[in-house]
Amino acid sequence: MSSSAAHKSGSDITIRFLEPGDETEWRRLWTGYLEFYESTVSEDVYRSSFDRMMQGNAGAPNEFRGLLALVDGKPVGLVHYVFHRHGWKIENVCYLQDLYADPSVRGTGVGRALIEAVYEKADEEGCPAVYWMTQEFNKTARQLYDRIGVLTPFIKYNRPS
Repeated sequence: MSSSAAHKSGSDITIRFLEPGDETEWRRLWTGYLEFYESTVSEDVYRSSFDRMMQGNAGAPNEFRGLLALVDGKPVGLVHYVFHRHGWKIENVCYLQDLYADPSVRGTGVGRALIEAVYEKADEEGCPAVYWMTQEFNKTARQLYDRIGVLTPFIKYNRPS
């Protein structure tokens, strides 16, 4: 998959699947994402997540998939997503778990291009729904999400640690 969109600076944004040679840049981007949310993961999680996305991108069912956004050939953003069963639908639905754009390219269409690429992949898979979550304080991202998605009234709960 490779798609291209216009970028405010005049460069093109290219969206494509993660490839095995992308691991270093993917780690850099995902680390930026995790740091934004004041979180870390172990080396085992980095390795298994990348391996799972390689399997998912190769067509393995129920595995995460990953896309990169490139500007002038340089990785500047990522998105991770997975198709899964839903108790209220016959078709799978799509959960967009992680979305990140380098701070230097925020507001230039990278985030929108990544979300629209996931929408496109969901359409190709016959998935009627794509959903994601963000933290309430993430006001910059929510400005985009309010334009490209629909806010729901659901509140998330987690099992206590």
